Amino acid sequence: MQSEKELTAGAKSKRIVKNTAMLYIRMLFVMAVSLYTSRIVLHALGEENYGIYNVVGGIIVMLGFFSGSLGSACSRFITFVLGKGDEAEIRKYFSTICCVLWVFAAVLVVLGETVGLWFVCHKLVIPPERMTAALWVYHCSVLTAVIAIVSVPYNALIIAHERMAAFAYVSIVEVVFKLLIAWALLYTSYDKLIVYAVLIMLVQVLIRVLYGCYCSRHFPESRTPMKWDKPIVREIAAYAGWTLNGDLAIVGYTQGINVLLNLFFGPAVNAARGIAVQVQTVTMQFVQNFQTAVRPQIIKSYSISDFPYMHTLVIGASKYGFFLMLLLVFPLVLCVEPILRVWLGTVPEYTADFVRIMLFVALIEPFRFALINAIHATGDIKKFQLYEATTLLTIVPIAYALLKIWHITPVAVMLVYFFIYLLAQGIRIWIVLPKIRMPYSVYFQRIILKIFLPLLCFAVPLYFLDIPATISWGRLFLYAAAAVGYMAVCIGIFGFERAERIKFWSILKHRMSYGKKKSDNIGNRSRI
Repeated sequence: MQSEKELTAGAKSKRIVKNTAMLYIRMLFVMAVSLYTSRIVLHALGEENYGIYNVVGGIIVMLGFFSGSLGSACSRFITFVLGKGDEAEIRKYFSTICCVLWVFAAVLVVLGETVGLWFVCHKLVIPPERMTAALWVYHCSVLTAVIAIVSVPYNALIIAHERMAAFAYVSIVEVVFKLLIAWALLYTSYDKLIVYAVLIMLVQVLIRVLYGCYCSRHFPESRTPMKWDKPIVREIAAYAGWTLNGDLAIVGYTQGINVLLNLFFGPAVNAARGIAVQVQTVTMQFVQNFQTAVRPQIIKSYSISDFPYMHTLVIGASKYGFFLMLLLVFPLVLCVEPILRVWLGTVPEYTADFVRIMLFVALIEPFRFALINAIHATGDIKKFQLYEATTLLTIVPIAYALLKIWHITPVAVMLVYFFIYLLAQGIRIWIVLPKIRMPYSVYFQRIILKIFLPLLCFAVPLYFLDIPATISWGRLFLYAAAAVGYMAVCIGIFGFERAERIKFWSILKHRMSYGKKKSDNIGNRSRI
């Protein structure tokens, strides 16, 4: 196995490009099928059942917030050790991590079937006649969460080895099965919500088996028997302990908001938020694919003290990730109402406003991902977690106070979420840059200044243009295409440096000439 020190920056960059391309192919297929599947599921379940599924399934996410901390810790340590190239250490860490995660999976089951079950039965606003179905959803969610926890080391191993093709193929299998489930809902005579919850759980079992088989076949360390190594456990526990605060904050500003909306406005508003979150999740795939491909290189670069290359990766992940997101978010925000009408048919109240706000939040995500990957590479996360998580944890109490005192609308609740999320990004910049030895001036000049004018080009048309919800498919496509073209031009002119534009056109010309040459060769062979 070739070590990271032996690889040139060009070889590492080519690997990132290849993995990113593989993940984008996966994403386009998954996105198209997922959007269609959501329409079928919403139609089959109805607004009320769809809202119940979102809020009840979210309770187990709240109880299992510590799994995110463990997952982050496991991924970081596996990638860090792999970057050093020590195979014995990799085996030792992997086997210990598996032991730790099985213990926490058992803890989650205990919490879920006691505290969580009580909350669902006595605190959530669920119609009495739907309580049985809600309990089925809840128990299936507990089992799904357990599967997700014990799958963490295998997923982390695939990412650390940068085998992104595995994710592409398995994701395609997963999304196809979910589409088949959606179609099955249209024809089942049994309770559709129960059928949906059970079948989704079974799909997650299948995916877990596929990932496990892949790792067992390709990575010898995954076949190492589980063993409890106390020094490693203490190391992981110390790291995970500090990320726990951050994961608690994530639960607060996602599922906490979900519960607040349920308590004050009922399941119908949960359905609107569920749709908005799904749109955000799909759009986030555009930047997450890039960040997933970059993350192992950021951690490995830090492990061998290659700070210049690490800075290049952080800057590129932030800036290019933002531009990718801007290209997608602008047409969606501009045409959100007609898109929702075409996609869903019947659009729950508040959905359009929720979608806009969640897409604005998505524009912050590329910067957040890049800095989080960087700070996790250092392992020095105490200050970061304290300040960032404390800021984000204020979302729910502030929203609750405003709901109780001023009776704000559901849209205002989501705006509270957005503005505090924006504040948290400033805190990330302040803390992370000194940890990775990057001057604030470099971050400001290479990222902030370069996104300002494209962001202005994004904001101005939104203020003046109003696309009606009843336009035809053809006009909707023309509006969206024009919006993408407009934003691409703005990014090209204002977002890229001169050297970047020259390099882009050089690569484009090379690809076009290569394609033409290949086409000519095929034509010559056919004539022969």
